[in-house]
Amino acid sequence: MDECIFCRISQGDIPADKVFEDDTVVAFRDLNPQAPTHILVIPRRHIATLNDIDNDAEAIIGRMYGAAREVAAAEGLAEAGFRTVMNCNEAGGQTVFHIHLHLLGGRMMHWPPG
Repeated sequence: MDECIFCRISQGDIPADKVFEDDTVVAFRDLNPQAPTHILVIPRRHIATLNDIDNDAEAIIGRMYGAAREVAAAEGLAEAGFRTVMNCNEAGGQTVFHIHLHLLGGRMMHWPPG
């Protein structure tokens, strides 16, 4: 996916403030943070939306949440709490069509989110 910005970030073609990476996922600070800590966790494999997840990709989703847990602990968010959000398609708020998990923390999260 040469045009996908998140694919290019995961491949190292575009710089990002990475806080975590392994063979499956990459986590980096959001350029437009919505909380004091706002990190995106993306799979290295291109998956456009949650609707495109197949049986093989289910383990990737689990790894994304595992990485979010590790990053939250490293960022000092685990004890106080944090929010994870994954948007799907335009009406769901998705703006980059490569699945990504938002890890938000460092302030009180309210419900409903808006």
